[in-house]
Amino acid sequence: MLLTTTNALEGKHITRYYGIVSGETIIGANIFRDFFASIRDIVGGRSGSYEKVLREAKETALHEMEEQARQLGANAVIGIDLDYETIGESMLMVTAAGTAVTVE
Repeated sequence: MLLTTTNALEGKHITRYYGIVSGETIIGANIFRDFFASIRDIVGGRSGSYEKVLREAKETALHEMEEQARQLGANAVIGIDLDYETIGESMLMVTAAGTAVTVE
C-alpha cells in the first residue's frame, strides 16, 4: 500500500477514487512520564519517552487508515493529513486522514 501526503503519485495513474479514509488514536499521558518530562523541560533537552509515544500513536493511526483503505479495495492513500490535538489535560488524539484510491 502506497501512502503519501501528495495528491498524485508521479508515474502512476489513478483509476478509481474510494473516498476519505481515516484512523484515530487517543493516548493518555503517564503521570511518571509527565513528571520526568517536566524536569527535562526545566533543565532542557528532548523528551524521548513522549517522542516514542507520539511515534507509536502516529503509526497506529496510519495503520488504521491503511486497513480501512484496504477493505475498500484501494492500493494507495493520497493527500494524507496528520493532526495532533489535546483532549483535556492528559490525553492526546492523533488523526490520519486521506483519500483511498487505486493506482496503476
